[in-house]
Amino acid sequence: MVWENIKLAFKSMLSNKMRTVLSLLGIVIGVMSVVTILTLGSSASGSITDSIATGGTDLVSIYTNNADKAAATFTEEFGDTLRRSIDGIEKVVPVNTVNIRIRNGSTIKNHTVYGVPSDWNELMSYSVAEGQWFSAEDNISRRQVVVLGADVAKELFPGGNAVGNYVSIFRTQAKRYLVIGVMEAKDATLSVTFDSNVFIPYNTLKLRISNASVVGSYIVKVEHGTDSISVSDQISKYLDTLVGSDAYFLFSAATLTNIANEITGTFTNFLAAIAGISLLVGGIGIMNIMLVSVAERTREIGIRKALGASPRVIRGQFITEAIALTMVGGLIGIILGTGISKAVTNLAGWTFRISLPAYVLSVGFSMVIGVFFGWYPARKAAKLDPIESLNYE
Repeated sequence: MVWENIKLAFKSMLSNKMRTVLSLLGIVIGVMSVVTILTLGSSASGSITDSIATGGTDLVSIYTNNADKAAATFTEEFGDTLRRSIDGIEKVVPVNTVNIRIRNGSTIKNHTVYGVPSDWNELMSYSVAEGQWFSAEDNISRRQVVVLGADVAKELFPGGNAVGNYVSIFRTQAKRYLVIGVMEAKDATLSVTFDSNVFIPYNTLKLRISNASVVGSYIVKVEHGTDSISVSDQISKYLDTLVGSDAYFLFSAATLTNIANEITGTFTNFLAAIAGISLLVGGIGIMNIMLVSVAERTREIGIRKALGASPRVIRGQFITEAIALTMVGGLIGIILGTGISKAVTNLAGWTFRISLPAYVLSVGFSMVIGVFFGWYPARKAAKLDPIESLNYE
């Protein structure tokens, strides 16, 4: 009986093609809008997450202020203290920076010089394009070696071949530093604009350029499998008690990812809810078409009842027809929505991510609309009197 009702539903749809197309438009547009918005939201959120994650969602940055209390706390040894005090921390690396002039021949530029330990580049997933990164021995011996960011290398050595040459770094007087490496281009992350910076061993910066007693910042690496946001919260509570909230600023890529996902998720759901209104409008269109269909087929209903069809059978026939209409419209909407989403993500340079909830929601909502808006016309058809129906003109 179900299969017979399905065949009758599609036969009725094909016999009135223009009316069927017009009745489907509302459902198609509604489902297409919901699928497109949810898929684009998922793709945008995923792309933002991927972009932030390139800097490592297992990293937390602590930036210090030069308050009197902080000066006595934020020392090189503080990293070990923090690691012992907070569970889930694998490593803490100190970083100091200074904005200074760098010269090669007649070319003089102002750049930020980073004094970092020898394992800092591995922590930041920062790769060398030419030459090499400095070693632990370079840091211990305070050697005057330098690694250039991609943009700095182009500025100071427009013809290339930076590795093996010298640059002069000014403080009170110029000091020559051997260029041992040039880094690959890398997008900014954790507030570090890699390409426009210069990197030297931490101890070299401390001895030969900046004699600061306070560490400017720390990079904290969270242990694998540990929640970075939870560790960030523990660090914040610990530092609030130790030095006060005004003595530091904490930044976590994981926290930023979480905030970005919440914002894009809320915005996407809001737009999807608005788009879902068109599904209700489409459902009302389905109800109108079904009422017209009942009126047109009154004699047919009368004949079927005279031949013994029960009200339940008649009701099932028209509900099946309404569901068939909405399901066809839903499938067309899904195909169009997926195609539009794919095109937009390609243009925007995002990674295309199928939103499974969008498909489930669209198909499920289409079926609910079919039952909900098809019930009244089906009920009306089932209650028709067979004698009056046979005499209907």
